[in-house]
Amino acid sequence: MTNIPDRSIRICADRGGTFCDVHAYAKIPIKHLRLLHCSLRSYPDPENPEERKEIVVKLLSQDPGNYSDAPTEGIRRVLEIVTEQKIPRNSVLRTDKIDYIRLSTTVATNALLERKGHKHALLITRGFKDLLLIDNQSRPRIFDLNICRPSPLYSTVVEIDERVTLVGYTSDPQAEEHAIQFDQAGNVMKAYSGKGWDGEGYAEGPGEIVKGISGEAVRIMKRPDPDIVRRDLQKLYDEGYRSLAIVLVHSYTFPDHERFVGDLARSIGFIQVSESAQLLPMIKMVPRGVSSTADAYLTPILRDYLDGFFEGFDEKLKGGHISGARVEFMGSDGGLVDLDNFSGLKSILSGPAGGVVGYALTSWDSKEKHPIIGLDVGGTSTDVSRFDGRYEVVYETTTAGVTIQSPQLDINTVAAGGGSCLTFRNGLFLAGPESAGAEPGPVCYRKGGPLAVTDANLLLGRLIPDYFPKIFGRSEKEPLDVEASRIAFEKLAEDINTSHDGKLTLDEIVYGFIKVANETMCRPIRALTEARGHATSKHILASFGGAGGQHACEIASLLGIRTILIHRYSSILSAYGLALADRVYELQEPCSTFYTANNKLSLIERLDKLTNDVKTELKRQGFEEKRIHVERMLNMRFEGTDTALMVLAAPDGNEDYEAAFYKVYRSEFGFVLETKSIIVDDIKVRGIGKTFDNLGESVYAEVARLTVNLVDKSRADSVYSVYFDQIGRVDDTPVFLLDSLSVGDTLEGPAMIIDQTQTIVLVPGAGAVLTSQHLYITLNSIS
Repeated sequence: MTNIPDRSIRICADRGGTFCDVHAYAKIPIKHLRLLHCSLRSYPDPENPEERKEIVVKLLSQDPGNYSDAPTEGIRRVLEIVTEQKIPRNSVLRTDKIDYIRLSTTVATNALLERKGHKHALLITRGFKDLLLIDNQSRPRIFDLNICRPSPLYSTVVEIDERVTLVGYTSDPQAEEHAIQFDQAGNVMKAYSGKGWDGEGYAEGPGEIVKGISGEAVRIMKRPDPDIVRRDLQKLYDEGYRSLAIVLVHSYTFPDHERFVGDLARSIGFIQVSESAQLLPMIKMVPRGVSSTADAYLTPILRDYLDGFFEGFDEKLKGGHISGARVEFMGSDGGLVDLDNFSGLKSILSGPAGGVVGYALTSWDSKEKHPIIGLDVGGTSTDVSRFDGRYEVVYETTTAGVTIQSPQLDINTVAAGGGSCLTFRNGLFLAGPESAGAEPGPVCYRKGGPLAVTDANLLLGRLIPDYFPKIFGRSEKEPLDVEASRIAFEKLAEDINTSHDGKLTLDEIVYGFIKVANETMCRPIRALTEARGHATSKHILASFGGAGGQHACEIASLLGIRTILIHRYSSILSAYGLALADRVYELQEPCSTFYTANNKLSLIERLDKLTNDVKTELKRQGFEEKRIHVERMLNMRFEGTDTALMVLAAPDGNEDYEAAFYKVYRSEFGFVLETKSIIVDDIKVRGIGKTFDNLGESVYAEVARLTVNLVDKSRADSVYSVYFDQIGRVDDTPVFLLDSLSVGDTLEGPAMIIDQTQTIVLVPGAGAVLTSQHLYITLNSIS
């Protein structure tokens, strides 16, 4: 058995729709790696060439005939490799050798898309029972003749007889002059003096006046009756409900009533209580409410999955960092969170977020500042994002008809990937949106699945069975079945040619589906660039995902992009991104004040307080002061509008949020409302505990200094018949093994570059240079 130190293995696992990718760092003798028969790649440690540093394992996300959970199975395989011991499947795994496990998962996303979340009840202020059903009245498909509105996520509604209101009225031109004034202790110093005040008391009517978190004066009109609330909660519990979403009016600034109801619910035995003010202390009751119901709907499903995951390991794992290995999760905003802070609401984009972090940190050059488009072509879908020195974050997104208010990376997803089903309907070639998934998978997976994009790439020669992992069929040991794909396409070709004037060859038909899939993948890229005023051709394309290398050159050509980056770990970049990702902790408070010279000082003071709290928490998690980076933001809007933008001041130390807001607003909408006052709805501080100080020399600097060496075709491992656009079949397309190439080697298309987890198609007219971490591809001719 290899002598492996305790807490020396670092494992990152990304469970996608089709494949689960595992990246691990460990010290393993070379002699052992030569005996392995799995999808694996490793690199020598420069300081000790007799040891290897990295392991990659790729397996199907679903294979119920062989294992119940893919990440657990992947980790089991890693431990077998490292310890040189056979570990039976379904046995409890020891974690004493593991430092950390980082996970990203699509469990919550799939539950939302498939509407398979947890039954829960909505508790809302009396009189607002139908608020979330009415929603915001947006009509995205106003001309459809048969509109099917998605049903709400909650199963029943209970009204809480409570009410608070804000003192004053919206858009009062003298709001600050009329407002109630409080002292430092929160006692009323000056009564309200605006419209509606009858001259008696502190406000427009009776009720206790308190100072809200945002600084606004809150009038408590009716407190909830404990006996009635307990009775209603007990009735729900007796009916089988175990999850609740609590959404009360103005709770963003006065959360006391939500806390009271939540505490009662937990005392009765409810396992999930999602309080809207705790989840999202922001104004706007509808998105705050929908987000809370989404959390109550998804978090129990996520917790059930994680409980099952932890059952595969010893008890030390769930104990956290102090007692042994720790577990961290990728949040939708691109930051890592611990188990206590991970929830359904934060996990909706957990899977693709790791890939964004991976390409952003490995492709960005702070000197060159080339904007980058990330293209993640997976088995089920394609995720597209943009990076220009900072993660682009949105705070309100719609997923499966549910509008959620929560910070998420701005990722556009389209249903086109390696597993997208190929059909011919009404004279049209269609790729997706249906997916073959991992079970049964495409036809070539040997499990009776439908035709998919993977079958098309296989038949065109863009996937070579002899080089592809033999993990298919019921035994998990069979190669891709090219004959099954051919038979299925020949049958489809008969139907197509029957309805087509001219007879198309099989290659033309198969490639026609690839062209449709490529155009579908280009659509979200144009939405992120051209639709927002960015020239697509000025970007660099960072392609990753299991199927990214097969489509990257053609997609770049369609978009007018000349440079493509494909990382060594591009096929598992979402897992590799977890290894590079930073720990994130953030705090947010409502504000509701005008941005003026007089108020700026108090805003900075509040930001300072949140900054100290964020740093304290990150230090508690083990980060030194020098490894903590802080972003201070204000959520700002023009008075009279309802569109707020989260603004980060320019990094010049002056914190001029007004100038930053004007710049962001003009970029987003093309104009500014210079006569309007600016209102600050929220203040937010995001703390980042850095995993790495830097990742060394950028790929662009490396390419500039490299001495290149044109590789002769005689060095190819083999040749293969591959179909290319316009020129057709090239029967002697050279196939190069990535691991046999050296830094500085240059290839010219047409060619194929393969390693054990990915296949890269180099089209005619393209050139590629191998760097230490990337394949740097340049398209010499743009069609």
